[in-house]
Amino acid sequence: MKRSAFRMTVCLLAVFSLLMVGTFAPQAEAAPKYRWKLAMTWPTNFPVFGDAVVKMADMVKEMSNGEMEIRIDSKNKHKAPLGILDMVKLGQYQMGHSASYYWKGKDMNTLMFTTMPFGMIAPEQYAWFYYGGGMELMKEVYDKHGVYSYPGGNTGNQMGGWFQKEINSLDDFKGLKMRIPGFAGEVLSKLGVVVTNIPAGELYTALDRGTIDALEWVGPSLDLNMGFHKIAPYYYTGWHEPATELQFMVNQKKFDALPAHLQKILETAMQYAAYDMYARSYHDSAMNWDKIAKEYPNVKVKTFPKEVIAAMKKANQELLVENAAKDPEFKKIIDAQADYLKKVRRWTEISDYAYLKDNLE
Repeated sequence: MKRSAFRMTVCLLAVFSLLMVGTFAPQAEAAPKYRWKLAMTWPTNFPVFGDAVVKMADMVKEMSNGEMEIRIDSKNKHKAPLGILDMVKLGQYQMGHSASYYWKGKDMNTLMFTTMPFGMIAPEQYAWFYYGGGMELMKEVYDKHGVYSYPGGNTGNQMGGWFQKEINSLDDFKGLKMRIPGFAGEVLSKLGVVVTNIPAGELYTALDRGTIDALEWVGPSLDLNMGFHKIAPYYYTGWHEPATELQFMVNQKKFDALPAHLQKILETAMQYAAYDMYARSYHDSAMNWDKIAKEYPNVKVKTFPKEVIAAMKKANQELLVENAAKDPEFKKIIDAQADYLKKVRRWTEISDYAYLKDNLE
């Protein structure tokens, strides 16, 4: 009798344990309830930029225990690398990954959320986004498009470009054909440069054949793979994109329809992937520059002459004033950035800048 009762107790405990495991233990990954698609500007297997997107999607799937899955379509599939904003806005894709300054032709006020010439460096800009009002201003701009925009990964300070000939004065800019996007393209155009935008896959050939005389891409993190150091001997330091922030875009209606826990998971994954890309970019640039310096000693790192920098700053300021006079929203954003930069730069000067200056000289 006792043995029979003992067996019954063991059986009941076993059944209870199975029920408890089924209730509280991690479930086997089920088919996702939410299947989203993301379109990115970059080609398949594009390093750093594309890797950040993959990392974000993987995190969403893991943190949601398979409840949400994001399929990534590169430009090789959707064939519209500069059409991401429209595709997300119209709901063809729930998400996108690109750069905000690509939409300046549709809405000039989007470009300030990538970076601006002579503006904030990456730590300053991240502080502005998350604690200085930048996210709120970006939301105001993108609300008109029915899209939420989030920081999507920073390249850090980009190099000023690869040049076939040395720039010694402003005269060397006259008629120079250069690929350079964003507000910087407007600045150089004002100084006599013939600005063009060429797809990434055609840049090497265009520079090699003389279709263009110079180009700006990113920095050693991506430039090494492009091979520009093999055909252009002058590598100029940056002025135009001190903190190039990419962006994740999310269709507002689709995001708002998600359960609250998935909204938080998605936002957390995007924020982590963005900052991780910044660390990755910095690392890859350091390692790749070391390789270029050792294997291609003919590459000369140059800084634009003071006369040229001064002219760039003057042209930049004139363009800011012109655009601000035409658009109150543009003025609101650049004034907010300028006010924040004035405050945050004081700290940068007595912290990072002072440390580097004292240790590099």
